[in-house]
Order: sequence, then C-alpha cells, then structure tokens
Amino acid sequence: MSLEVMTIVVLAAMFLVGTIRNVNMGLLGLVAAFLVGLFAVGMDLDGILAGFPLDLMFALMGLTFLFGFAQQNGTIDLVLSWSLRAVRGTVALAPWIFFALTGVLMGIGAIFAIGVVAPLAVPFARRYRINQLMMGMMVVHGGMAGMLSPLSVYGIYVNNFLLGQGLGGSPWSLFLCALVFNTAIGAVVYLVMGGRSLIGKRVGEESGPAGTPAPGGAVPGAHGESSSVTTSVRTAVRVTPYQQLTLAGLAVLVVGAGGFGVDIGVLSIVIGTVLAVANPSEAKKSLTNVSWGTIVLVGGVVTYISVLQTAGTVDFVSGGLVSMGSVLVGALLLCYMAGIVSALASSIATIGVGLSIAAPLLQTGELPAIGFAAAIAIASTVVDVSPFSTNGAMVLANVDASERDRYFKQMLIYSGVIVAVGPALAWLFVLLPL
Repeated sequence: MSLEVMTIVVLAAMFLVGTIRNVNMGLLGLVAAFLVGLFAVGMDLDGILAGFPLDLMFALMGLTFLFGFAQQNGTIDLVLSWSLRAVRGTVALAPWIFFALTGVLMGIGAIFAIGVVAPLAVPFARRYRINQLMMGMMVVHGGMAGMLSPLSVYGIYVNNFLLGQGLGGSPWSLFLCALVFNTAIGAVVYLVMGGRSLIGKRVGEESGPAGTPAPGGAVPGAHGESSSVTTSVRTAVRVTPYQQLTLAGLAVLVVGAGGFGVDIGVLSIVIGTVLAVANPSEAKKSLTNVSWGTIVLVGGVVTYISVLQTAGTVDFVSGGLVSMGSVLVGALLLCYMAGIVSALASSIATIGVGLSIAAPLLQTGELPAIGFAAAIAIASTVVDVSPFSTNGAMVLANVDASERDRYFKQMLIYSGVIVAVGPALAWLFVLLPL
C-alpha cells in the first residue's frame, strides 16, 4: 500500500470511528497526525505542530466566549423578542423572521444560532398551525445563509484557507454565495410546504392541533423555554444595563472586524474580557459555553490535513480528479463527495478536507477560487437538514412528540432530495467568475 493510499485509509477511518462511536474527530485527527506524521511520513514533532491553526483557534474561542455572555444574560432572547415583534401579527412573515434571525446570529459568529432559534421557532409554528417541518428547515437554511459571513466561523475558516494558499480572499463574495443559495432554497421550501396558505392569516387565529394555549401563552407539550414565544410578539421587554453593554460589544465586533478588518479573535476576546470585568459571575458561566469541542475538532482535522499535504496525498487525489479530463467534472464529484460525507459527519471537517483536495485544482487557474470554495462549503453544509446532523436533530427534537416519527420520515425524504440535488446546485457557483 502506497503512502498516499494509507493516509486516505486513515482519514476514512477517522470519519468512520468518529461517526459510529461519537468520538470528537479532532482528537482522532491529532492522534493520526502524530502517528502518521512521525512514523510514516518522517516529519518531526515541530513540523506536525506547525500545522495546528492557532489563529483560527483564537477566533473560535473568542467568538464562543463572547456569545456565551449574550446567551447567559438574555441578550439573545432580547433579540429574539424584537424579531418576533417585527411579525406585527402577520403569521406569513414568521418563517422569514426566524430565517433572517438565524442568519444574522450565525453571520456575526454565533455558531449555536440554530440550536437557540429552533426551540422557539418550532413551538411557534405548532401554535399557529404552520408546517413544523417548513419552519425547521427555514431555520436551518437561515443559519446556512449566514454561515460564510466574514465574521462567522465558517467564513473565517474558508477565507483564511484561500489566503494561505495564495489564492486571494473575498469574504463578501463568499458570504453572498451562501446567502443567495440558501435564500433561494428557503423560498422554495416556503412555497412548497404551505407558506402561501399563511398569507393573510393573523396572530390570534391560532386554533388547531396544538390545542388551547395555557395561561400565559404557553402551548401544552412545548418546551418550557418557549413559553414566551407567542406572547413576546405583543409584550415590550425591559433592557438591562448589562444587556445594553453586551449589545454595544456586539456592535463593536461587527464594525471593527467587518468594517475595519480588526482580527476577530483578538477583538472578541477583548470585548468578552470587558464583559467579564463588568460581571465576573457571568464570565464563569460563559467559559462553559466556549465551544471547546469545535476547537478540538477543527484543530485536529486541520493538523492532519497538513500531514496529508506533506505526504503528497492532496496532490495525489487532485491529480486523479484532473486526470478525468475535465476539471469541472472533478469539481462536481468533489462537491458530491463533500455533501454525502457531511450528511453523516462534521460539516466543518468535511469543508477542510474538500478545500485541501481542491487546492491543486484551484492553483491551475482554470476554476474561480471563490466560486469553487463557496461550492464546497455550501455542498458540505446544505445537507445539515439531515435528522442525523446536529442541526437537523435540534429541529426534530422540538417537533411535537406525537408527530415526531412522521416528521422524522419527512426529514429523511427532504434531506435525501437535498443530498441528491444540493451539491449539483452548489457546483453552479464554479461557473461564476468570482
């Protein structure tokens, strides 16, 4: 077995063991990087550790630390309340409000956006007789619409990769690709799954299978944290000074990182520290919200990818795609590979592997770097509607228990359609001169 094939087998084993045994793939990646790098490739320890992405780790740590404050002190709930008030009694707007809200939260770095919004959106749909599957999918696609923002974890990762390969970065073009793609998918979902029937319906016409609302606006069987979803449309919310400080910090993050190019990791850590000094007890809680699992996942996978590059595996796979005679066909196959793998495994890990394989193809200059990178990222994340993914499972968990089996089957059908056509649609970005 050649070195290149052996490293691919190890990579496949990482995905397989991580998925079946539910082990953080980053841990497996670090172990694989050390063993393969030291004993098969002949690298030294310093060379292996040089592949660990410290800058990305600071960004992940800072963002999740900062948004831990926003989640703990009720700032996220405040934004949700304001967004729901924007419905102004028009139920037909609700799916798009939740779509936009999830996209904005994801776009400014809240990687938990779907997990926060889904427990509110799905009970809202149940109360007002909106298709719960449609609402859930709108939330997921909304999150994916904002995923390549210059301030988001995915956007930072993809843009840094392009810059590291000397391919130039265009963070706003990447963001626009994801925004347009997922908004278009969202529009189709809205129209096909009953959005048109909501037009003209007003808040207060909510009779249906969810039953009579309990006192205070809660829905029987809904999660406790969702009891204020429907009443918040009409109820003003008091903003505390600490929430005002948090909102100001988020505004500084958006303006500083998005407008002036300040390093988002450094800036988010500084803002988070200011919030910690203002309220030390909140700091302890926010540290528990730091996404250490994601940090380990990204760090381990990226480190192993650097070993693959040193071993020549990336060039080996890319050469196989080029030898097919058409770079475009190779790009299409790579998009499908990313989509299928990501439906069962980590999206950001799949993006990392896909971009690494794509790098030699991009170096030829035959394909637009931004369009190809966006295609791989979109193909890897659009399949997160699967009930086996974290985001899809979050939606399913909030569907009414009596209907969960039926919605599980519907989600399987929907995710199957997305896996079948999503990568091909994402591949169309390769044809754009971005």
